[in-house]
Order: sequence, then structure tokens, then C-alpha cells
Amino acid sequence: MLAAELRLHDVRVLVLEKETEPVSFARIVGLHIRSIELMAMRGLLERMLERGRRRPAGAYFAAIDKPAPEGLDSAHAYLLGIPQPVIVHLLEEHAIERGAQVRRGCALAGLQQDDDGVTVELAGGEQLRSRYLVGCDGGRSTVRKLLGVGFPGEPSRTATLMGEMEVGVPQEEIAARVAAVRETDRRFSIGPAGVGVYRVIVPGAAVGDRGQPPTIEDFQQQLRTIAGTDFGVHSPRWLSRFGDATRLAERYRVGRTLLAGDAAHIHPPIGGQGLNLGVQDAVNLGWKLAAQIRGWAPETLLDTYQAERHPVAEDVLDNTRAQMELLSTEPGPRAVRRLLTELMDFDEVNRYLLEKITAIGIRYDFGAGPDLLGRRLPDIGVKQGHLYGLLHRGRGLLLDRTERLTVGGWADRVDYLGDPTAALDVPCLLLRPDGHVAWIGDDQQGLDEHLSRWFGNPN
Repeated sequence: MLAAELRLHDVRVLVLEKETEPVSFARIVGLHIRSIELMAMRGLLERMLERGRRRPAGAYFAAIDKPAPEGLDSAHAYLLGIPQPVIVHLLEEHAIERGAQVRRGCALAGLQQDDDGVTVELAGGEQLRSRYLVGCDGGRSTVRKLLGVGFPGEPSRTATLMGEMEVGVPQEEIAARVAAVRETDRRFSIGPAGVGVYRVIVPGAAVGDRGQPPTIEDFQQQLRTIAGTDFGVHSPRWLSRFGDATRLAERYRVGRTLLAGDAAHIHPPIGGQGLNLGVQDAVNLGWKLAAQIRGWAPETLLDTYQAERHPVAEDVLDNTRAQMELLSTEPGPRAVRRLLTELMDFDEVNRYLLEKITAIGIRYDFGAGPDLLGRRLPDIGVKQGHLYGLLHRGRGLLLDRTERLTVGGWADRVDYLGDPTAALDVPCLLLRPDGHVAWIGDDQQGLDEHLSRWFGNPN
């Protein structure tokens, strides 16, 4: 995603991928509302919809079964389930179409940086030079370790096994037993994942090495321990384990090297926020890093990446900590879960938690101003169709109902739309390339000040 964002601004990009082949197991991931909106902003959503499955928004927080509140402020108020290999392929295809280069089988082994750029050494000894480097290399990030960036937090206390496999008993028997177990253990589930295949999630016996996949015997043993039967599981498609380690990088940037995605933050997968958080990091960073490389970035623009995204990750870590507590089988957490289940019958509570999980409630701190300032603008209708269709190029956008203002010397970075829509209840607003509202007003001087703040000096 980051490579494609950089290519929108004609920045040369090389993606180094350690693995020689794409992942083969078909784990299903979910794109939440904000990530779906970002795909729409970049013209990717139709590709995703063709290969994914829409599901109702709701029951995200600690798997508490509540429907989504009505009237969510988004044209894309659903969850999109899509196989992990498919989304990886679609994003790689998108980046390559934009002109990014991808080299597989290239593991980074070392890096050195100076005032002008970064030199990286690959495992085979080859050296490469670039102006910037971004580590998108996961929770065990080599880049983060080479930088010496601290990764404080908590180690895993529990383990969970997850995989897809065939079963040897009827669906009715599975459903009845799963319903009984889930009355006390919400970390347990078995459900269809295709013709004759089931996705099995079961608590592990002990915290293990995530790099060492479990065996089918591990699943059989844990199923017998927790459910009283192993359901005759056999013929696995893929098997994995995950823990509940929760860590956040102390810094997202050291000189000309930055961190994004799991390299910057890890947390339990409850709520399905991990992939979404990484994609949103990439869209926040892409245009800022491109501006720095193209030479028009204001002095502090690149630093706003950490200033904006670090607090978002802190909030995700906290809400996953809370959700994990609510999955506990101990009496205290179970009592809190029952209370929260009642509270979520109130629309305001349910809406607040759903907007938190799906990231549509994020408001960056751009200073004093209306509540809309710093928030993302939904995909409202405009006279050309839909707003997000105007953001495919990754540029800023001025929506001017007065038709009196101009982007002037910023026209190479910011587009203009006069008289956009009656649905917009402010005179004018300036959108950043990531769709967040950077300014609201009706005077040219105020607009020019904010154009300079976000898009540098005019030509």
C-alpha cells in the first residue's frame, strides 16, 4: 500500500520481500469501514469487492453480539471479508501497475544512514542505496532492531490456535457443542470456511513460539480438553498460533528510516484491527514521505506521521487489552462483560465502540476548530459522482461552495471543486490526500495559511 501511495507522486520505490513466494494459506482477514473507504479513495474497492464478501458491521468489540447502530456516517458501513493471499496479491498488483519494483527473496541484514540517505545490506551481501527506508517487516522487525528502537509493552500471556481443516462429525453436532462451550469461553469457535472445511479457533495449552506452527495433534488435544471432543478434525489447510503480546515502538522515525504496520505496533487480533491499522499507517505516511522526497514538504510535515499515528496505535493497544480481559473466563471479567453487554444496548455506547474499532471515529489534532476539523470526510455525493472518486490521484482537494477561493500556486498538489454539493454544510474545506479535513472556512488568507502548512510553499 505504501509503495503504491509513493508512486502516485512519481517517487521511485523498491519493495524488498524476504519471502520467495506469496503466502499460500487462505486466512480470511476483514477490512473495516475506514480501510474500505481508503480503498475507494484509491480506486481499489471494486477489485476488493469482486474477491471479498460483505458482512454486517457489528459484534466487533470483544465478540459481543450487537448489531451495528443505524445511520453510520459512511457509504461503506460493512465488513469486507477477503482471503489474505488475495488482498496481498491485489495490493502488490496495484503497486506494480503504478510502477513500483518488487524483489522477492531479499532479506535485509544491515543498514547505515547519513544525512543524504540509507545504505542497506541484504543477506547475500548486496548493498543498495536509497534516500529513505521504511520498515514494514512485522512484529519481529529487523529494521526496528537495527535502529535500536525500544518496543515496550507486555509479552504474551496466552496462546490461541487457529487453522482451517476438515471435520468428521455433522454440522448440527458442531453447532450445538460450540454454542455450549462459548457460553463460558468466547475464545473458542468452529465455523464453516468453505466446502467441507471449517475454521477452528481454540485456546492453546501454553504460550509457544509463533514461528513454530502447531500440529493437528495440538488441535485435537486442545479440542478434547475444552470441548470434550476433537470433532474428528483432519486434513488441515493451514495451522497457526498467535499470542496476546502488546507492544508499541517508542519512535516511528530515526533519521531517514521509518516504521509502519506491525513493525511499529503489535497487539492481539481481537476486533480484527491489525491489518487495518497498518494500511492506514501507509496512507497517512505515503503522501508526506513523497512530499519530502519531491522537495515541497513543509519542515515538520514528516514528523506529523508519528504525531498522528502513534496515539492511534496507543488507543488500539488499549482497546485490545480491554477486549482480551472481557474474554477471560474468570468471574470478575465475566461480570464486567455482562455489564458492558447491557450498556451496548444504548446507541451511544454501541456507536462509540464500533467507530473506535473501525477507525472512523479518529480525529487528528489540527488545533482549535469545528468538530469536523481533523476527521475524515465520508464519501459524500458530489456533482461528479462520489467524493472519493476525486481522490484517486492522492492529491489534496479544496471543496468550495462559495466559488470565490482558489488553490493558486498549489495547483500542482491540490485539486479544486467549486459548488460541490448541497450536503456539505460548511462554506469551504480543504482535504488532505488521506481524506482528513485540514481546514474549514471561507477566506482566502486562512486557506493560503493552511495550504502552506500542509502543502509547502506555492509555485
